[in-house]
Amino acid sequence: MKLGLHISDFTWEGGAPELRFKLGDIAKRAEDGGVDRISVMDHVWQIGHIGPPEHEMLEAYTALGWLAAKTERVKLLTMVTAVVYREPGLLAKAMTTLDVLSGGRAILGIGAAWNADESAGLGLLFPPVAERFERLEEAILICRQMWSDDESAFAGKHYQLARTLNSPQALSRPHPPILIGGSGEKKTLKLVARYADACNISAYDVPEAARKLEVLREHCANEGRDYAEIEKTAQTRFDLGLGGENVSKTIEQVHALAEAGFSVAHGSLVNVSVPGQLDLLAEHIIPAIEKF
Repeated sequence: MKLGLHISDFTWEGGAPELRFKLGDIAKRAEDGGVDRISVMDHVWQIGHIGPPEHEMLEAYTALGWLAAKTERVKLLTMVTAVVYREPGLLAKAMTTLDVLSGGRAILGIGAAWNADESAGLGLLFPPVAERFERLEEAILICRQMWSDDESAFAGKHYQLARTLNSPQALSRPHPPILIGGSGEKKTLKLVARYADACNISAYDVPEAARKLEVLREHCANEGRDYAEIEKTAQTRFDLGLGGENVSKTIEQVHALAEAGFSVAHGSLVNVSVPGQLDLLAEHIIPAIEKF
């Protein structure tokens, strides 16, 4: 099993002047410790269960560019891109740039978006949910076309591109992996079965997350897709305790995810900026879960 680090909170000691140093250091230490991938949120305000909207939040693709420069091995992604925040052609270009400048380490994490408040606050497009899912499917098709040799026009219901030229082309082959985030059984998991290389499912309730994988399996059967081809990523949270008192509990938590059918445990590390937390992750959690 692999472990991914999700960085969702940037309210750290030292404030904005220290952010670039702390973020780069966290990423480098996580990479050296054996983390497989690092993600950031695609939000422009902090979200409610982490902190008030006024807390620090970095724009996702700019942050990933910084992380690409500070690391050499870890995969990089948003968890997940809000499809309506960027035109798909520009999103494919940003992703391609990230892939090229990181040496082929980019993953496109994408979803239908949900945060109406930040969208209204900054004037971002936020149509009704049905339209957001239509746009999600079109955006995936556009990205796939731009990562191919096909430069022809794209004429969709919501997006029209006159020429899908993309130069330089992504280094990842056949294209950067596409991860669709969300657990919706009727739309999201069906799109995973149809298009995605990976899914990301909320796994705070492990039995329920396992049930979602069975729903995905059914969609794969209906779509004629090999279920085994799709990487199963569990969104979770790692709380090791300031003194490591929760290390054993965390190993049990990740083992349960592996038993449920997930191959990647991807989560925020509580107190990630506190000295010693990444050391605990590297010394205890990663060696244990690599055996699962």
